[in-house]
Amino acid sequence: MKSLPKPPFDRGRIMKQRGVVLFFALVSLVAIMLAAVALIRSVDTSTLIAGNLAFRQAATTSSDRGTEAAMAWLTAVDAANSSINVLTDTTHPFNIYHGGNVGAPYYSPGYYPSVDPSFSLTATSGTRFNWDDSDSVLVLPDPDSSGNSTRYIIQRMCRNPSYSPSPPPATAIVNADCLFSGALVDTNGQAVPLPQEICKGAGCPSAGQAPEIRITSRTTGPRNTVSYVQAFVY
Repeated sequence: MKSLPKPPFDRGRIMKQRGVVLFFALVSLVAIMLAAVALIRSVDTSTLIAGNLAFRQAATTSSDRGTEAAMAWLTAVDAANSSINVLTDTTHPFNIYHGGNVGAPYYSPGYYPSVDPSFSLTATSGTRFNWDDSDSVLVLPDPDSSGNSTRYIIQRMCRNPSYSPSPPPATAIVNADCLFSGALVDTNGQAVPLPQEICKGAGCPSAGQAPEIRITSRTTGPRNTVSYVQAFVY
């Protein structure tokens, strides 16, 4: 049997198409690589942001240690000096600026009987708090289980005495021009008691109101995380 004749090859057409598929494959490969790099960078950025938010949340949570430690110190000082009338007696520790008196009983470098608006809690230069042993209290253990370090300061919301001269003179509450807590409030049948309804002893406020006290906690943690938490108590 005779085989059918083979059709002639169009050698010119074959030469023109040689390498076109490889070119498109390389272009597709480059596009896929760029897409993969973009995806990896996007995932890394999202992971970094999520990690930073987690560190920030952990630092904010740790700041509660500062509030609790400050309230414990206030309670201890109040109990130890219940025989002194904090409203009128300048010898009460709550009426004295504690700078330079850290070694005295119930004194703390983090307590301020008045607020100086010129001092900044967050500034990095100028008139500011240094957040070290000279002006704040370190909460122990340090660091905590999350690797955070917490310090606190206590400021009585009073205008007098001013920070100048240093140390400022002791000033009793009656002369300190303080921001006082409000009167009895009824919140849907749940009455908020006044200080004189809770406090017992000569050191309790006789006017039925107590000056507001602001507690500021500063927590530093991994990745240069810094968190500030404030609480008002009386």
